[in-house]
Amino acid sequence: MAHDFLSIAFMAALGLAIGSFLNVLIHRLPIMIEQSWQDPATTTEPAMDLAFPGSHCPVCRHPIAWYDNLPLLGFVLLRGRCRHCQTPISWQYPLVELLTGALFVWSLLTHASWAAALAWAGFAAALLALAVIDARTTWLPDTLTQPLTWGGLIAAGMGWSSVSLQLALAGAVVGYLFLWSVYWAFRLLTGKEGMGYGDFKLLAALGAWFGVQSLLAVVLIASVSALVVALVQMWRKQLPENRQIPFGPFLAFAGAWLLFVGTPQLLTL
Repeated sequence: MAHDFLSIAFMAALGLAIGSFLNVLIHRLPIMIEQSWQDPATTTEPAMDLAFPGSHCPVCRHPIAWYDNLPLLGFVLLRGRCRHCQTPISWQYPLVELLTGALFVWSLLTHASWAAALAWAGFAAALLALAVIDARTTWLPDTLTQPLTWGGLIAAGMGWSSVSLQLALAGAVVGYLFLWSVYWAFRLLTGKEGMGYGDFKLLAALGAWFGVQSLLAVVLIASVSALVVALVQMWRKQLPENRQIPFGPFLAFAGAWLLFVGTPQLLTL
């Protein structure tokens, strides 16, 4: 379906705005989770949510004006530094915004309807947020993985994805149970935990979006890419002391592979 310039511009602007929100989510959601574990009677830190406190520099704590908070443009105008204390701003912020904007435009250009385009844009945005959060914290929050799974089932039921609801449901169930089985087999053999429950839920979400027939491709692409990165880290002596790396970013990479390239025929169940 052809799209005019205004449609593309709207989707790009929407993606940039969502990318800005993702940066807030990536930073604050792990803090919110940690705060939920603490006793309110003993903690001295003010409660945080996605809206409070307002955006501020993490170093000087000065509030960020709305015009400095504009996606991409704010970073460029500030030349990558806080207006008040000149502390460098992480490149994560403009990169996440730019990538999300590009994903939204790509989704619009590659899907036949606005509903499907928005559904897959939301999928891509959630996958990006989960990958960054897991890379930074080794957590895959239920508040993201569970809605992502339901989103895949809804997309299949509404005809916004290329799989039937039956294949999507089977993908969610088999995806979860497969990594759950691997987890318990590894734990019984070694007495150690090889992965977290969040990995089960993310694979279930990918199964819901791509169908049970694509799970083999997801697992193999994620495993091979994780192995390559682990070997490089070992060679460069950068592997963590526990010799474990988060698996979520590699599952997200596999999901991105299927999204952009498709499922290899040899790896289709």
